[in-house]
Amino acid sequence: MTAPALRLENIVKTFPGVRALDGVSFEVMPGEVHALMGENGAGKSTLMKVLGGIYQPDEGRIVVEEKPVTMRTPMEAKAQGIVFIHQELSLATELTVAENIYLGELPRRRFGLVDWQTLYARTDAILKKLKVGFDARTIVGSLSIANQQMVEIARALTVDAKAVIFDEPTASLTDAEKSVLFDVIADLRGSGVGIIYISHRMEEIFKITDRISVLRDGSYRGTVNTAETDEDAITQLMIGRSLDLSRNTVHHELGDVALEVRGLSCGKLFQDVSFSVRKGEVLGFYGLVGAGRTEIAEALFGLRNPSGGEILLNGEVVRISSPHDAIAKGISLVPEDRKGQGLVLGMNCRDNMTLPQVDDLKAGPFVAEGAEVAIFDQYRDRLDIRTPGWRQTVGNLSGGNQQKIVIGKWLSMHPEVLIVDEPTRGIDVGSKSEIHKLIRELAAQGYAVIVISSEMPEVLHVSDRIVAMYSGRIMRTFTSEEVTEDNLIQAISGIRADRDAPVAEPA
Repeated sequence: MTAPALRLENIVKTFPGVRALDGVSFEVMPGEVHALMGENGAGKSTLMKVLGGIYQPDEGRIVVEEKPVTMRTPMEAKAQGIVFIHQELSLATELTVAENIYLGELPRRRFGLVDWQTLYARTDAILKKLKVGFDARTIVGSLSIANQQMVEIARALTVDAKAVIFDEPTASLTDAEKSVLFDVIADLRGSGVGIIYISHRMEEIFKITDRISVLRDGSYRGTVNTAETDEDAITQLMIGRSLDLSRNTVHHELGDVALEVRGLSCGKLFQDVSFSVRKGEVLGFYGLVGAGRTEIAEALFGLRNPSGGEILLNGEVVRISSPHDAIAKGISLVPEDRKGQGLVLGMNCRDNMTLPQVDDLKAGPFVAEGAEVAIFDQYRDRLDIRTPGWRQTVGNLSGGNQQKIVIGKWLSMHPEVLIVDEPTRGIDVGSKSEIHKLIRELAAQGYAVIVISSEMPEVLHVSDRIVAMYSGRIMRTFTSEEVTEDNLIQAISGIRADRDAPVAEPA
């Protein structure tokens, strides 16, 4: 029988007070795409960091093509043919694409000088395979997040890889870019490379993988053939229970209009946008990448200056020129990039949660620690944030608990309108269900909630109404009763079946 490209045997890794991995075994065969799944905090990232040379295991061993290996650094892991494409970008934004791809391994000429001609030629050959629209000399910082992700992926093609680890590789990619990525994975697979694919997107897992292994609470829970299982079975392995992923059919009495937008425009980003959201309502925004959804949220939060139109809060026209204005008027934004824009990862949970109101919590020249702790304790209990205590560094929390910290931060400001952009990006199915439940509960408590999502099941599950956007314009607004997958897809593709139909408003 063919030997595994890579095998991990009984890996144990312990941190102070936490047994992150408890005797985990895992293998990937040459030419196999093997999914690794589990809730945030299940141990996936720790296991891959052990494999990538970032952590050393306390017990167990790593075997590459039947040879036990020790990898003390990422460079040693790469030398063994283990390539890690991280979810979090790790690029030098001031350098060129070529310099990033070959960082630490730049081709040299005599006297140690960089062979730029060879460097650019090698890089352009790799970029051609990826079908991207930039070249080797492009400065990485000038690229979109999606294109920066493609630079990360290009790194995998520079070595004779035995195994390539993809950690949430499509989180920032468009559908066209995803298709290119899947072609790259197919090419690697065809050349005998073992692929470890980590993703919370079930549709991707069932589309491209051969087998699925599941971790829960740091322990191995089993491996199944992808063709012989389904989403419910994998979910139960991951979290030990079934989930309610049905559409939103629970309605309650709505209050007055909290936020109204009339004819709002912002250059070429979005034009003539009008909508309203009432207290107790969840208004979903759905559309393709670049449709203008996030840009509208940023305008409402004072991060962009509209070129026309007006914003009304509780019936009064307001001017919002900065986030400070938005917060003061009762608008809060949970951003799409929670790690880059919503949190200070090196700070503790309490300080992250109370950061926007530090000035209000001062006792003389100092911040009143007791008041901060009281706020943290209140929202930790209310949102079921799982952390040993407020002193825990927020960067050490799972994605779901980090998202709850960001939501708690803004709820503690008692907003009139809560905008949540991509609420479950990079979060496992169990935590997704908790966030969805929380959004519905916030609406039931009287909050006006706007949810922006790229996932159709998500907007269908949480929204009372759904705004479909295409190319900076609202094509149609659906009630939860009238929306179907077909008419929603048509609307976000620029097709409006009934152009004379009035925009649906809540009864």
